[in-house]
Amino acid sequence: MAIVSPLRGLGRRTTPASRAPGRPARQRRRTVSSWSAALQDALDRPLTSYYLLLGASALLLTIGLIMVFSASSVYAFQNFHQNSYAVVERQLIWVAIGLPCAWVASRLPQRWVRRLAWPGYFVSLALLLLTAFVGVSLNGNTNWLAIGPIQIQPSEIAKLALILWAAHVYANKERRLGNLHQIMMPVVPGLLLATGLVIFGHDLGTGLVFFAILLGMLWVVGAPARFFALSFLIVSVFAGLLATTDRERLTRITTFTDPMREYSSAGWQPAHGLFALSTGGLFGQGIGASQQKWGNLPEAHTDFIFAVLGEELGLVGTLLVIGLFLTIAYAAIRVARRTKDPFVRYMTFGIVVWLIGQMMINVGMVLALLPVIGIPLPLVSYGGSALVPSLVALGMLVGFARREPEAARALAQRKRSRNTGVSAGRVSRRGL
Repeated sequence: MAIVSPLRGLGRRTTPASRAPGRPARQRRRTVSSWSAALQDALDRPLTSYYLLLGASALLLTIGLIMVFSASSVYAFQNFHQNSYAVVERQLIWVAIGLPCAWVASRLPQRWVRRLAWPGYFVSLALLLLTAFVGVSLNGNTNWLAIGPIQIQPSEIAKLALILWAAHVYANKERRLGNLHQIMMPVVPGLLLATGLVIFGHDLGTGLVFFAILLGMLWVVGAPARFFALSFLIVSVFAGLLATTDRERLTRITTFTDPMREYSSAGWQPAHGLFALSTGGLFGQGIGASQQKWGNLPEAHTDFIFAVLGEELGLVGTLLVIGLFLTIAYAAIRVARRTKDPFVRYMTFGIVVWLIGQMMINVGMVLALLPVIGIPLPLVSYGGSALVPSLVALGMLVGFARREPEAARALAQRKRSRNTGVSAGRVSRRGL
């Protein structure tokens, strides 16, 4: 009988690391490669754009409702008979109006949508004209129109209407867009007319958004690069002239880089926005724990809701919101690149420029990187005039994603499978 020493093999290096010195590194590379392959596989699925648009929009809307309630609770308690829920209740009403409109927009046939292009353009011009002459002034801007007990902001509705109109016109002229005259007429004069009506009401911020939409549409149809350089030069000079004619606007522009210099006047709002962000830290103070919303931060639930969000949800919350907007942009551009329909391509890109451009302006205001020009954060800030058109625009993007050939086939196959399963269940119950 062989006797095996208990010391046998003690001096041998039998650990996995010693047998394969490079194995951990190879495992890490293999793990990274598998994760990358899994991500690529998920992105290549036919319904990826559809689910990204739907999921990111739903999350932004949910975060917006939570933050509107938190940021407006003190203001609502002070101004609405000690009812802290008054503002968020109104926002919920607008959500209840906007979601069915978004659902209809996602299901509406494209030919019906395009029939609304010219009527929508003329109606938006009429509303902007009425606002310019008989509108309601607020904070120095005449951008509200009173219709009975309800006040609406026609410029928010006009953003969607103008994109729809420009996309329809360019889609009809798809084969003639190699000519600069065809690119310019009638979209450039039409959008400049709408922009002029907004600026006439002293709403420079919305005017800049309109102009950004115009430049975005021109870029996607292939306007020459020299046109953009000239446009930026003209707009810069024109914006400077407009700023010098309004003392309040000039003060905002000259003090945004150093809000503390005019802390007790024009710098009060941006300074307290920075205070809110700086106290948020990494994970925030917690929902409802904002201190700046207690009267220190003007427009806490509208234009400066991003500051309250940063204070209560921290850097993680702000990056999540920005990431959700970028997810919408990625999914929408993915749809625009894959489609063969010029109207879908132009409409999608116009909506992306509108929503993402407005998000960047709002975040830039709160971070004191841009002057305070009164631009809300889409889907998050309080306000039905901005929320409903944004939801309709996102509904249209979801509809475009649903109609992609592969996505449409996947949805049809899923519906057939569901119906087959229901029918089989009925048969089995009858057999019992």
